[in-house]
Amino acid sequence: MKGPLFYSKILLFGEYGIIKDSKGLSIPYNFFNGALKTDEHPTLEAIKSNKNLKKFVNFLETINIDIVAFDKDKLKQDIESGMYFDSSIPQGYGVGSSGAIVAAFYDKYAQNKITVLENLTREKLLKLKTIFSEMESYFHGKSSGLDPLNSYLSLPILIHSKNNIEATGIPSQKKSGKGAVFLLDSGISGETAPMVRIFMENMKQKGFRKMLKDQFIKYTDSCVDDFLKGDIKSLFENTKQLSKVVLNHFKPMIPKQFHELWKKGIETNEYYLKLCGSGGGGYILGFTMDMDIAKKSLAAYKLEVVYNF
Repeated sequence: MKGPLFYSKILLFGEYGIIKDSKGLSIPYNFFNGALKTDEHPTLEAIKSNKNLKKFVNFLETINIDIVAFDKDKLKQDIESGMYFDSSIPQGYGVGSSGAIVAAFYDKYAQNKITVLENLTREKLLKLKTIFSEMESYFHGKSSGLDPLNSYLSLPILIHSKNNIEATGIPSQKKSGKGAVFLLDSGISGETAPMVRIFMENMKQKGFRKMLKDQFIKYTDSCVDDFLKGDIKSLFENTKQLSKVVLNHFKPMIPKQFHELWKKGIETNEYYLKLCGSGGGGYILGFTMDMDIAKKSLAAYKLEVVYNF
């Protein structure tokens, strides 16, 4: 038995800002995916996954049925027969491993589910986001619900604010384009919850809140608009500013060994780095006008191109 595939996602813009109503843009990333499976001869990995899913299923039973109800009998039966999540999505890398699990469970076991095939009104999208936020809180303590939404719909999601989201189209890629968005593998797994705690702690300071509103959110919103309009020149100017703001004010979220590399990108204009998800490890997101130059400059690291300009 093997269920449908659910893809990883990349939040291009909006990390942390969306908690405070900045814009955001999230796109599916088909390079990684996961599916619910049952095997007659499970591997050790599958047994471990099944054990973890058992705890998740217990948690799902505590969710208010007015929010979402599941087919408990089918769920119990499948878990008892060894169901696990077979995934190529790296955990703690900011590309939505828990989001794909949540999407897969909702798709398979939710009653009265909203399907991808119906007319997805804003109300329906927000309802899905609420359900997914509740389900994913098991993994992170607090979740916006956007990762599972992206994984479930497999469509780019434009976030205008907390209560205003829509499925959107993005400019088609120029396969031969020199410019690119890429992922840089930090080689360290990051955890979301501690990073969010640091952010929430910082939010208690007036100066940090002012910086978030006047700089971080301002540049994030501009980047989203530029990307959707295809205004590459302005996009790179705003991404550079965003990269600077993150280096100056989100240092704990950037692994120490990348501080100099981050600075070098801003100084040379060869590439600009930004957080991918909550930071603290995992992938770092990069933007460059010339991928060949960025590759030379970052030769010591593994890079994956996500989108070509």
